[in-house]
Formats: sequence, C-alpha cells, structure tokens
Amino acid sequence: MSAVLLVGYSSSGSEDEAEAGARVRPGAEGRSRRQSPLPSQRLPVPDSVLHMFPGTEEGPMDDSAKHGGRVRTFPHERGNWATHVYVPYEAREEFLDLLDALLCHAQTYVPRLVRMEAFHLSLSQSVVLRHHWILPFVQSLKDRVASFQRFCFTADRVKIYTNQEKTRTFVGLEVTSGHAHFLDLVAEVDRVMEEFDLSTFYQPRSLKPRCHHGQFLDPSFHISLAWCVGDACLQMEGPCLQELQT
Repeated sequence: MSAVLLVGYSSSGSEDEAEAGARVRPGAEGRSRRQSPLPSQRLPVPDSVLHMFPGTEEGPMDDSAKHGGRVRTFPHERGNWATHVYVPYEAREEFLDLLDALLCHAQTYVPRLVRMEAFHLSLSQSVVLRHHWILPFVQSLKDRVASFQRFCFTADRVKIYTNQEKTRTFVGLEVTSGHAHFLDLVAEVDRVMEEFDLSTFYQPRSLKPRCHHGQFLDPSFHISLAWCVGDACLQMEGPCLQELQT
C-alpha cells in the first residue's frame, strides 16, 4: 500500500521528467555517472505504529483485593488457560434456604465466611492448558464420559476443607451415597489428564478434607457452600462443625 502511495506519479509527470533529462548540459552526463546517487529520504514512522509492538510486555498485575482476597496458586502466563472439570449442581429453593441457615450459624464462629456464587462437585483439580489443547481436551473428555448414565447421590455430611496452600477454607456437604459413581468418573477424567501430561485428581495440590489428626482423608466428593480467606479450620472444627451437622 505504501509503495503505491509513494510512487504513484501521473503519466504527465513522467513525461516532464523525461524531457528534463533530455536537456542535460554538455559534460553533465559524464559527471553524473561518476557521482554516487543521493541517498533516498526515509519517511517518519507514525507514533501509532511505533507503539503497536512494544519490545517488552508486562504480565497482568494480580490484585487479590479485586477477588475477595483470593491468591493465585500458580502464576498467570499468556496463552495458558486455567481448567477445571466438574459436575454443576443446580440449587433449588430448599437447598438455598438450608444454606442460608448454615451460613448464618457458621458466621458466628468465622464472620468472614461468604456464600458460594455457584455450586458444583469437582472431578479434577485446577490444571493449566495451552490454548491449542482446549478443543482436543474437551473432545477427549466427551469421548471418555459418553457411556455414563445418570445416577443419584446424597450429600448430607458437613465438612470443613482447605486448599493445599491453606490460603482458603471451605464449608462443604460431603457425598455419602453415590461415591463409587464419582470414582468411576474421576478415573476417566484422570486418563484424559494423563494424555495431556497433567496432574490427576487428589494429588498434592488438590482440595482435601482435614481430619482431627491433621492427616488427609480419602477422596471426598462434596459441594462447597461457603468460603473464606485463610485457614479457619481451628475455629470451625469441633463445636461449630457439630452444630452445623445438627
């Protein structure tokens, strides 16, 4: 485009230049052959173009205050997508009524608890996918779980959870029936994770329940109800947990 604009002379102009070239004085032709051509002038580059491709790019600044105090468990990198496999739970009115009652009581022990905005049962931990992996990853998941049928489960046991970094605490309802079905689902999800060389479920960075002896229990499928920043297990285990279960 720029070449057309820079050399787009009219035909009459070219003829004028040809005529001017024909009126060279005697001896001038020899001198012009011995002289080096004048350097061509460069047009200035617009500022908009100069700043279009900066030499360095700064990564996004994480501000935990904008995310309720939550802290990243791994740094953000351009082209990486945090990914999480889960079963969504559509809350009904009676579930929300129960949640409000539980949360109101739990906040007498830990006032900073807040209600979850959406509800689900996790089938994986958070992993990082490259953008070009997303479509094949999703397709592989669909292929793996296509043969599963609907099933019923019960989640009626209140438990306190923390993430591995102990930067967040959760109040959850643990699955007490249908556990085997979720194990089968996780086994298929884990196979997909292994295809992409990603961490499988319930490895060191997973979310697990804490017991009174400080040890992690076996896989605990659950629906998180509320959360808070920090490790609030000491405040919530014991009397608080017993009262919530009641």
